[in-house]
Amino acid sequence: MSERTSGQLPIAGTADVRRAAGRLLRADRGAFAAVVGLNALAAGAGLAGPWLLGRIIDDVRAGGGVRAVDRLALWILVCALAQLLLARWARYVGHRFGERTLARVREEFVDRTLALPASVVERAGTGDLTARGTADVATVGTTLRDAGPQLLINGAEFLFLLGAVFVLDPLLGVVGLLCLVPIWCVLRWYLRRARDGYLAEGAATSDVAEILAATAAGARTVEALRLEDRRIAASREALETSRRTRFYTLYLRTVFFPVVEVSYLLPVAGVLVIGGVLHERGAMSLGSVVAAALYLRQLSEPLDQILMRIEELQSSGASFARVEGLARAPRATAGEAPLPADDRIDVTGVRYTYGRGGEVLHGVDLTVRPGERLAVVGPSGAGKTTLSRLLAGVDAPSEGTVTVGGVPVVGLGPERLRRQVVLVTQEHHVFLGTVRDNLLIAEPAARDEELWAALEAVGAADWVRELPEGLDTRLGDGGCRTDGPQAQQLALARVVLADPHTLILDEATALLDPTTARHTERALAAVLEGRTVIAIAHRLHTAHDADRVAVMEDGLLTELGTHEELVAAGGAYAALWHSWHGERPASA
Repeated sequence: MSERTSGQLPIAGTADVRRAAGRLLRADRGAFAAVVGLNALAAGAGLAGPWLLGRIIDDVRAGGGVRAVDRLALWILVCALAQLLLARWARYVGHRFGERTLARVREEFVDRTLALPASVVERAGTGDLTARGTADVATVGTTLRDAGPQLLINGAEFLFLLGAVFVLDPLLGVVGLLCLVPIWCVLRWYLRRARDGYLAEGAATSDVAEILAATAAGARTVEALRLEDRRIAASREALETSRRTRFYTLYLRTVFFPVVEVSYLLPVAGVLVIGGVLHERGAMSLGSVVAAALYLRQLSEPLDQILMRIEELQSSGASFARVEGLARAPRATAGEAPLPADDRIDVTGVRYTYGRGGEVLHGVDLTVRPGERLAVVGPSGAGKTTLSRLLAGVDAPSEGTVTVGGVPVVGLGPERLRRQVVLVTQEHHVFLGTVRDNLLIAEPAARDEELWAALEAVGAADWVRELPEGLDTRLGDGGCRTDGPQAQQLALARVVLADPHTLILDEATALLDPTTARHTERALAAVLEGRTVIAIAHRLHTAHDADRVAVMEDGLLTELGTHEELVAAGGAYAALWHSWHGERPASA
């Protein structure tokens, strides 16, 4: 497992989240206005029931007959039916609005993720990015689809019901409002603590995902170095942190909701007491007292839903802050750098340090001429992979410069960099989709004959032709499975289609058997004739075929020359070569 500095991706501030939410609402303002309007109409229709019931009580006390009661009861039924239909219509429009908005959130997340420099993603870890793209986006989606529209419905109901009590009698309205003060107090207590609590819970979840992903990916290394106890201890520590953060948010809820539930009874009790006194003095009819009590009793349902949604919004707000935080992450250069004068690569005085680790490159100087085939060899840990990452612009040197055509490699925009330098490692990925989809990633305008030529170049054309639908065969889950060598050949075929000026192969054929690997390397060399090829090699036949060989030892470039020159020199490369062939050096 490669060493890297840790550091999670940024988290957006409250103001950033509000601006992002406003931007999403403005993007579909028509649907949002329809949701608000329909909810208001539904809430207005719901006000008729208690008022009409109060009328019935007053009419009966005044000696009204059955006909008057039936007429008012029929209006109650009509209003209830209207409220049901309007609420369902509002929910339907709200769900469609939520799904469209969620699609925009997902698209923005993908665009921002693809714009992140590879070094930023690696420092953050796959766990953090995965947690944001799955759990956090799903939480935001649930809020947009369900909690958001429902909050509008309940908010409109709450305001209309409270307003109806004030219309009946301002004094009863004030009493009901004052009895809601305990809810306001506990809500403020909760909100001051909830956002930080849920952010900590989300970060802990990311840490758990990162540790599990790293352990699974490096399982063989863990077993080989007997690191099982360390990884188990790290996993337990992360799980314990996650448990503590979840228990804290649970504690907040266990204080918040009981106080709220008890407080629901206070407005109804207060109105009944004050209303009873007013009725006894003849200042208010019994029907008005009953209607006001029913309004405040009904108030508990939307208020309960609002408070539950507020609790949910704290969780989704923290998730939204993590999703929107990608907007604050460093982005790949947009391409303002000048164009390289040529394809010459110069490494001058390069030093590199991995975060808290020690220095791994100690002043490397190297020039790679255009069209040259350079092999970089050396023992494990010598700095070969680090050098390849600097050459490809994945990381920037701590000191010194790496330039192509006189322009710093890290200053090139993504598109220019992809055309200039491409790094291919033994890590590969088959994307969900067809074979054609997997290849067109490198060159969207490529024709089928170009795709077949690229597959032929890397020795993959035969097995692709044997697939049920050829280039249109789906790969991955639900489709044809590809093994390691086939996936690696697809990755190399993408390189052929990208047609870079400089190709860096860091054990790019490691998963292929030696015969296939050598055939593939030679086929690639033939296809990329005239291009610069830098191969980080463990198989020394790659060095034998190269124009020059660079030997790395302990972060230093110790030898540089042709294969024949270095073997004749009897240095480190000669020892590697003889060891590779099982020979004893001539001087022994």
